[in-house]
Amino acid sequence: MPAPDVAALAEKLIAGDRAALARAITLVESKRADRRAAARTLLDTLLPRTGGAVRIGVTGVPGVGKSTLIDTLGTMLTARGHTLAVLAVDPSSTRTGGSILGDKTRMARLAVDPNAFIRPSPSSGTLGGVAAKTRETMLLCEAAGFDVILVETVGVGQSETAVADLTDFFLVLMLPGAGDELQGIKKGVLEIADMIAVNKAEGENAGRARSAAAEYRTALSILTPASSLWTPPVITVSGLSGAGLDALWEKVLDHRARHEAKGLLAERRRAQDVKWMWAMIDERLRARLTQDPQTKALLARLQAGVAAGAISATAAAEEVAVALGL
Repeated sequence: MPAPDVAALAEKLIAGDRAALARAITLVESKRADRRAAARTLLDTLLPRTGGAVRIGVTGVPGVGKSTLIDTLGTMLTARGHTLAVLAVDPSSTRTGGSILGDKTRMARLAVDPNAFIRPSPSSGTLGGVAAKTRETMLLCEAAGFDVILVETVGVGQSETAVADLTDFFLVLMLPGAGDELQGIKKGVLEIADMIAVNKAEGENAGRARSAAAEYRTALSILTPASSLWTPPVITVSGLSGAGLDALWEKVLDHRARHEAKGLLAERRRAQDVKWMWAMIDERLRARLTQDPQTKALLARLQAGVAAGAISATAAAEEVAVALGL
């Protein structure tokens, strides 16, 4: 396959060409060395046009209704003149690496909305269920003119700090009927949440949703807010009917206005950039471990030794470090 014309691709992407955006995302997701070089050039070219979007992370346990809520919220936003990109991170199989990639079917209205773009992406086992190239994809979408970016995470129990380190606002969705769910909720998620929304607050669930919201407010009250500017609100919403989504969006804008006024939004994004740099370094180092033939052979021998009890994990790690000159 011939090398991409990066300048032409960038020009088409900036002009709003969806096919060019899709090709650009495929390019940054490539693991080939020549493609990675082209991707770096493309991102450097587009960087001045990024940073203008509202970046929102959405997480919650499977079945909480993330996709339905995003479909309804996104349709509301595009009706108001916004352009929306949804980066839906699908769970990859730990056995085969396969991914369902079914978000386009779960977001039926957005899938045909000319002002929306949905990009399913397999998580490939990355921390927090965030695809390895989600950040670069987000930058490409911003350069293409999208002013709201929603990152939907897997929400299957891994650390969700990864998505908080990509976005400006971290929304955690909960189910009605706090009870046992409240006992099982991860304190770490509450500590980084910018808002908790109890979803499915419709019909017979409405009363349970209000009770759950009260429980979550109590849980949040014993935690120290991450910022003196913002106390995470707890609201009830319905992704099915759209109830409460106006209030949700107003809270997002309020959070953004407060943090922009104090320069904290720019500060947060700079800190995220540094964290992402280290994430990329970690990725490249791990790639070296798994791609270099000699290192692969060493790792296979040591792994077998650790599994057999012939060598300790500490000693094996030290041997790898010495072999790499670390």
